[in-house]
Amino acid sequence: MNFDHPVLSSMLPVVLLILIGFFSGRFKLVRQEAVRDLSNLVFLVLTPALLFRTMSAVHLEELEVLPVLQYFLVTGGLFLVMLMAYGRDSRASVLALAGIYGNTVMIGVPLIGLAYGESGLVLLFTLISLHSLVLLTLATLILELQIAHEQAAETGQSRHMLATVGMAIKNAIFHPAPLPILVGLLYAQTGLGLHPIVDKPLQLLGAALGPVALVLVGITLSQSSISGNIKEAFKLSLVKTFLHPVLMAAVGYAMGMRGLHLAVMVVASALPIGANVFLFSQRYQKEEDLVTSAVAASTVFALVSVTLFMALLPLLPP
Repeated sequence: MNFDHPVLSSMLPVVLLILIGFFSGRFKLVRQEAVRDLSNLVFLVLTPALLFRTMSAVHLEELEVLPVLQYFLVTGGLFLVMLMAYGRDSRASVLALAGIYGNTVMIGVPLIGLAYGESGLVLLFTLISLHSLVLLTLATLILELQIAHEQAAETGQSRHMLATVGMAIKNAIFHPAPLPILVGLLYAQTGLGLHPIVDKPLQLLGAALGPVALVLVGITLSQSSISGNIKEAFKLSLVKTFLHPVLMAAVGYAMGMRGLHLAVMVVASALPIGANVFLFSQRYQKEEDLVTSAVAASTVFALVSVTLFMALLPLLPP
């Protein structure tokens, strides 16, 4: 087996981190009571550090946005279809996010770098710079609207629609995911940059996000009821790693996208479910076991899907 292959060298570390977490949980190295605290650490400290630092270097005028806009057109459409299919409630939003949000940083960066070089990375970094801003903000806003509606239905106290929307927007902005994205993006436009004294701690915190989140996925998996979630986890994994890239390839090709642009967008869409979806499910306590199982399953599925799409894309007619 060639472990230097781009797909294997990018995916296997992820699989190993999940396995480390799984056995840590099984051997009680991390107590079940500590999982929620670890989740809060990742979601409230490590995630904002990575998102702010990433966005603080984004200059909108330098981004090559057309391929990325096509990516979000397909991704947003799939999100809405999944939202309707799963019932349009807060649970549905988490599951719909799982069908579209990929691990573009920890897996995508080394994979695209090895397969397509610097030109591919430039395009991927453009996608990464907007990926969380668009998808996490969209999911947060819809989730907060749904939760407000569900709470009103439970209590029998309905708010005025404008008040509900206003509260949802406020909760979506002052949130551990969208807030550092927006603040970082605004700071980037000042051109000041980050002083090394600030940048280095943020870099270290951000670098810890991927490994710690994946170990946490493994720990949660060891404490979850897997048997009742296998079928649904496989469905979500198939949507993320096969349906998403098929739609991306079809729509992108129909809109005239070719070559490197098409390859990077399709491969990015074939990546497994990102750890941020797992953190969302933990944060809102929605479908935690199912999403945890789907993150692990999609990582295995992506070994096949990414390899397949990387092999087939060069065969498309110009």
